[in-house]
Amino acid sequence: MKYPLRDGLFITEDTREVDTNTHFLKTAQNSKYIDTLDKNIEIITPEELYKEWGLESLKVVGITGTNGKTTTAAIIYSLLTDLGYGCGLQGTRGFFLNDSRIEEKSLTTPSILHTLHNMLRTKESGAEYFVMEVSSHAIDQNRIEAIKFALKVLTNITQDHLDYHKTIAEYRAVKSRFFSDDGLKLINKDEAKKIVFNEHKAYSYSLDEPSSFKIEAFSLSGGIKAAINYLGEMQTFESNLVGLFNVYNLAAAIASVKLLTDEPLERICEEVVHFGGVSGRMQVVSHDPLVIVDFAHTPDGMLKVLESIKDRDISVVFGAGGDRDRDKRPKMGLVAAKFAKKVYITSDNPRSENPSDIIEDIAQPLTGKEGVYKIEDRKEAIYRAVKELEEGEVLLILGKGDEDSIEINGQKIPFDDRVVAKEALESTA
Repeated sequence: MKYPLRDGLFITEDTREVDTNTHFLKTAQNSKYIDTLDKNIEIITPEELYKEWGLESLKVVGITGTNGKTTTAAIIYSLLTDLGYGCGLQGTRGFFLNDSRIEEKSLTTPSILHTLHNMLRTKESGAEYFVMEVSSHAIDQNRIEAIKFALKVLTNITQDHLDYHKTIAEYRAVKSRFFSDDGLKLINKDEAKKIVFNEHKAYSYSLDEPSSFKIEAFSLSGGIKAAINYLGEMQTFESNLVGLFNVYNLAAAIASVKLLTDEPLERICEEVVHFGGVSGRMQVVSHDPLVIVDFAHTPDGMLKVLESIKDRDISVVFGAGGDRDRDKRPKMGLVAAKFAKKVYITSDNPRSENPSDIIEDIAQPLTGKEGVYKIEDRKEAIYRAVKELEEGEVLLILGKGDEDSIEINGQKIPFDDRVVAKEALESTA
């Protein structure tokens, strides 16, 4: 895609789009195609473009981790805007600017040119902050080259994307590279042993280990109420979010905004209650019966979600994506069976794989266990789970969150867990 550069000129990172009015951005991903270009074509590097567009004035926040990136980024964005700061937000849910959605969902971290263009739009709006999710793929492929981060944040590290990284050690090594510089960083201290990071200008947050921002007490009854201690200053905050994992996400966001703005901790904590949550992340579809949709699609992600409501009888609908890390499938099955009274294993973006094979991989360690149902059709699984809900039970539909399609053999077929759940509820009313 071409983007305006200056004075009627454009810039692209696709050699097929280059012409007399379109310069070429040489990146880590496309440099091997340089030899195919005409020698008269002007070539620009991301570093040069960064300076030309004056992006040094933006304070960029990068959030990485297996789980929690989207929610943590959204809370930081919400807190900054509520505090009166102009802010852009880029991630899985798209691109937002000063409370307006500019682009729909895309890659967690798009190409470097796309990101730099979104940063330019943020700067031109008068905003001073740009919050972005940073995926492990983007770190490994250097899709964040030239970006000068004001703060880097680690949420957690658990198993994911091993279809790409092959081993958990390599996955952790890629994440570690993101935190190897001398810049300001914020680390989840309870996860710190899983990563190597440069301790210069490193702050931390935690629930268990000693840290710069320590959650001293919390309650998960009817939402979240917690007390956070920053170097001896104690403040409380409240949120409608649910789950222990969201205590971590809120702590990371509060700490980030404090480090970025140096606003009074009390004022930051007062704004927390205004954050309404992220679509598809612990989203309540129905209160009676309680039906929740969430994006959790890894063993650890499922563990955090299921553990957050372990005081209730749980039914869970979930599957696993095709053409991805197969090793996590039986682990997801074991996590589901540990917490849920009824387990409905179904299809979830099977891509080119046979959905029944994926289901069997998940169910393999659950052979002979009662309350485990294998239903290939996701709609049928949700309808049955809703129909079989008993008084006081909660239904969790996991894996897709706010996705609005299911991918089968290269085709994206419209499908939204939230819509299907509501239809199922109406059919049983």
